[in-house]
Amino acid sequence: MTVTAKDLRFNVSFLFDVLSKGEDVTITHRGKPKAKLISCDDNEHIPKDDTLFGLWSDQKGDVDTMVRNMRKRREF
Repeated sequence: MTVTAKDLRFNVSFLFDVLSKGEDVTITHRGKPKAKLISCDDNEHIPKDDTLFGLWSDQKGDVDTMVRNMRKRREF
């Protein structure tokens, strides 16, 4: 199914019904496809990728642990 960005804004509940039936939704903006909505049930086979990137690509460990350590309260 193809919908416009305006349809997305005003008919979100209808689009959720379409997604629950397993149909993909393509969102267009000014006549050009910009995004695709797919059902979450179809994505269960995609593995979670927690690898770091950019400036932290050489760091060891997983993302969750690093973020938790950064968010800890500092004591002086």
